Amino acid sequence: MFGTFMSTLDSSIVNIALPTIRRELGAGDSVEWIVLCYLLTTTSTLLIMGKLSDWVGRRQLYISGFCVFVLGSLLCGFAWSLWSLVAFRVLQGLGASMIFAVGPAIISDTFSPKERGQALGLMGSVVAAGSSAGPVIGGLLLGKFGWSSIFFVNVPIGLLAIWRAWTILPASPKVSGQQFDLVGAGLFLIGVITLLTGLDFGPEPRYGWDNALVVGLLSVGGILLLTFFLWEMRVKEPMLRLSLFRVRPFTAAILAAFCGFVASGANLFVIPFFLQQLLQLTPEKAGLILLAGPLTLSVVAPLGGYLSGKISARWLSSFGLLVTTCGYFAFSFLDVNWDWKDVVWRSALVSLGFGLFQSPNSSSALNAAPLAQRGIASSMIAFMRNLGFVIGIALAAAVWYSVRNRYALANNVAPDTTPAQLLGMHYVYLTMTGLVLTGAIISLTRGKTQEPSQPAYPENPVPAVAN
Repeated sequence: MFGTFMSTLDSSIVNIALPTIRRELGAGDSVEWIVLCYLLTTTSTLLIMGKLSDWVGRRQLYISGFCVFVLGSLLCGFAWSLWSLVAFRVLQGLGASMIFAVGPAIISDTFSPKERGQALGLMGSVVAAGSSAGPVIGGLLLGKFGWSSIFFVNVPIGLLAIWRAWTILPASPKVSGQQFDLVGAGLFLIGVITLLTGLDFGPEPRYGWDNALVVGLLSVGGILLLTFFLWEMRVKEPMLRLSLFRVRPFTAAILAAFCGFVASGANLFVIPFFLQQLLQLTPEKAGLILLAGPLTLSVVAPLGGYLSGKISARWLSSFGLLVTTCGYFAFSFLDVNWDWKDVVWRSALVSLGFGLFQSPNSSSALNAAPLAQRGIASSMIAFMRNLGFVIGIALAAAVWYSVRNRYALANNVAPDTTPAQLLGMHYVYLTMTGLVLTGAIISLTRGKTQEPSQPAYPENPVPAVAN
């Protein structure tokens, strides 16, 4: 929980400081790379870190991740230019990737199947708390101590976390006698970075989906990832054993999660524009309204985890996605006459459903994965979350801009007029409604998970180093 909170907090705390960093470092439009490089690094290395955790052990990789994250945070605080900050954010992202990838696997190893959902539910609350606390804490630190403080604050907290992890976490199971698939790791790393960069550039007005650079990035990324899968089918000791996807509960769980996170990414992209541009709310008031989602999730996620020990994940997760579907469909009626209450109850409904879905779904996926592949299964869940967010932003921008521009052309008005903007956002939410409904149908097909009877760790493990 400690590591997840730190990593999630750092994903959201930096955004509020971007205008200040842009001004003080003279970054210009390239300031987006401070966020983009962190996202690309974590997403492209998650599966690699998951495989490494199976290979070298979860405890070793988790503590190493904390060390790398703290070092990266310290160097970010001392950055003297935009590109030095970007380089140190890459290092920080590597540490966050180790923490993200291994955290759920450590929980899965430690808790029995009946307790696992409840533990993952508490983790869901921590993710929501980190996301909602980031802008608040970041704003306070920024006003009092400057932008460097948002990175320096990680250092003492991280050192405390390293000490506790060293004393508490027991030795974890390892898969011995395997070689690391360097070719597969390289193909995956470069392929994901290239593809995600293309997806990030595509919606931007200065590039566009038909831009030669964007088309080239998407094509090369797609070819490299296809080559990666072909390589993994032929190599003796692959980085990602494709046989894992023959386990129906696991495959259904990660595909359902992917649909949910694509919709979440699209919503996070569109709703701030609706609140600030169309409803004319201040950034402060818009931020308070947007807290409704994370706060609801932080309350409901433990409930979803508790219920997962009593209700089949197939039914609980699918019901949760159906509730989320209703929330997004309610958002599709957005209008400039709405007030803050109209947004709050819809955001709460979306998060209510997602809170019921997420913990049982993750628990089902981890229960279905063989112990020897649990690290890669854990990282696959985190990978689908990050990939879903990126694709969701690109999809929302593509639908919004294309519908808006078509309306403007047909009615001889500017694309930024209110009717054009509303129609584009309306179709985005209808698309998300269909996507989450598809996820619910996939979730229903998962069948029954064959759960192992015991956790990988003993109930009362002896700490690696005595307190």
